[in-house]
Amino acid sequence: MTNALFPVILCGGAGSRLWPLSRELHPKPFIRLPDGQSLLQKAFLRAAGLTGTRQVITVTNRDLVFKIEDELNEVNQDNLAISLILEPSARNTAAAIASAALMVARKDPQALLLVLAADHLIENKVAFEEAVNQAKQLAEKGRLVTFGIKPNQPETGYGYIEYQENQVIRFVEKPDLPTAIEFVASERFLWNSGMFCFKAQTVLDELDKYAPEILDAVRETISHSKISQGVTNNNDFFHCELNADDFTRVPEESFDYAVMERTENAAVVPSDIGWSDIGSWQALGAIGQTDGSGNRLDGEVIMHDVHDCYIRSDNRLVGAVGVENLVIIDTPDALLVAHKERSQEVKHLFKQLKTAGHEAHRLHRTVHRPWGTYTVLEERPDFKIKRIVVKPGATLSLQMHHHRSEHWVVVSGMAKVVNGNKEILLAANESTYIPAGQNHRLANPGMIDVVLIEVQTGQYLGEDDIVRIEDVYGRAPIETTNK
Repeated sequence: MTNALFPVILCGGAGSRLWPLSRELHPKPFIRLPDGQSLLQKAFLRAAGLTGTRQVITVTNRDLVFKIEDELNEVNQDNLAISLILEPSARNTAAAIASAALMVARKDPQALLLVLAADHLIENKVAFEEAVNQAKQLAEKGRLVTFGIKPNQPETGYGYIEYQENQVIRFVEKPDLPTAIEFVASERFLWNSGMFCFKAQTVLDELDKYAPEILDAVRETISHSKISQGVTNNNDFFHCELNADDFTRVPEESFDYAVMERTENAAVVPSDIGWSDIGSWQALGAIGQTDGSGNRLDGEVIMHDVHDCYIRSDNRLVGAVGVENLVIIDTPDALLVAHKERSQEVKHLFKQLKTAGHEAHRLHRTVHRPWGTYTVLEERPDFKIKRIVVKPGATLSLQMHHHRSEHWVVVSGMAKVVNGNKEILLAANESTYIPAGQNHRLANPGMIDVVLIEVQTGQYLGEDDIVRIEDVYGRAPIETTNK
């Protein structure tokens, strides 16, 4: 009898190589592909469709939790149990896998974990399922299984695995080009995909043997963490918010280095599954159909004498004349123009923005919150205009601002507003004014989204000018985040 399968999706990343579409709080897993689904949604659907899946566990930064819930709920038509492990900071993959294994082992130490990345693309689902079935058989025998991708070209950006049948001979760090050419020609090497399969107890035993300091620190963190549990479709699920103070003491190390490169129990499944880690704009631009001139287009684009370009715009019309081999990515607050062959170097722009403290490395103009979204439409030193969307049944915190006043104009839906000691209902084309220092709250009691325009005025409009008094989402009473 095959043990229960618990896919574990690792969802994070800084978003540096696919800027400006990806940001720190909108990393690569949330990028939508031409078919409208995000990489995270595709990873979830792959995992949910596997035989034996009881629930899907996502390990992520807690700043992303509400966005992840929205993404998964959009595609979780079968109401599969979804569990979350929320990290207060990034500690690399060894800590993430240890936390998932410890949580699963509380229920079933012999259950199988299938560790997947949220930002990989796998185009051959049938071959993927066959590879997973092979991995499960090896994992049932107590092996730590990794998935090796059959290389179709020399690549210096991936680690390699030397193998014979299912036996790992050695792991090799990212090689130089002559070595990569030699590896591919030998047919004895696979790309290291960073996906794994093993029993919960097996990986805990190996962590205890090769990285006990990581396992002990994660176990201690979980013992002081906030854990809630429930049941969906007769399957248990849990939400575990890892304790921030304890988690800072967890050593930061990759699972490959901490365990896989040291264990004598490693196995590999050679896989030809249409895999890509979408590591650059050139890789993302290779997805989908080209026109007669080799261009891939996403959005409204007009061209004259343009060849072999990837052009993407989510909002505006983009025009291009007489160019070739370019990546052109247009977002509401940033435009990228790069040569295809140098698209990996976009990370240097991201680093410059982060060093300068520019918000464009961290956020888009549209920001997700537990209650909905807000979009900055225009901002000047003495005013800011936002479009706010509140989901049905959602409520913002009761709050006040020291330095700014706000004007709210409802565009659609019915808003319930607390303004000082008054509680009022506002329909479309109705408004209210909230002076600085006055307690206020916005809620949506209806069945459709509430959309309103907010105009902030004052001498200081920073997002840290907020005192949160009450909050239904359990956030701190006083916090330096918006709404």
